[in-house]
Amino acid sequence: MVSDLLHHLDTHKSMGPDGIHLWVLRELLEVLTKPLFMIYQQSWLAREVPVDWRLANVTPIYKKGWKEDPGNYRPLGLTSVPWKVMEQIILSAIMWHVQDNQVIRPRQHGFMKSRFCLTNLIFFYDKVDAMTLSG
Repeated sequence: MVSDLLHHLDTHKSMGPDGIHLWVLRELLEVLTKPLFMIYQQSWLAREVPVDWRLANVTPIYKKGWKEDPGNYRPLGLTSVPWKVMEQIILSAIMWHVQDNQVIRPRQHGFMKSRFCLTNLIFFYDKVDAMTLSG
């Protein structure tokens, strides 16, 4: 999983506060996969994230409205790429648990992969249409 995530890194995105370019991680994925896996595993078992991975470069990004109003900006945090990879592993584990243990009902469309407001609306429309035809 670690090598797959490293292989699919978008090398055009910004590097994190550690200064490591994404293309370096992608080019060295065969060398870095095992050490990163060991760090991820140890971090998971210790329930602690390496200190360097907690750092972020936070930049204000303009949304809309009056540019002089600080409320019209949102913070964008650039974190280290190894941490982003670990976040993806954790997300995958959570989603696997949620789906495998049926924590979320099948009709739930929010926060579920390949389910959107549109699929929820279609599901609802089909149910209403079926009730109309049978009633």
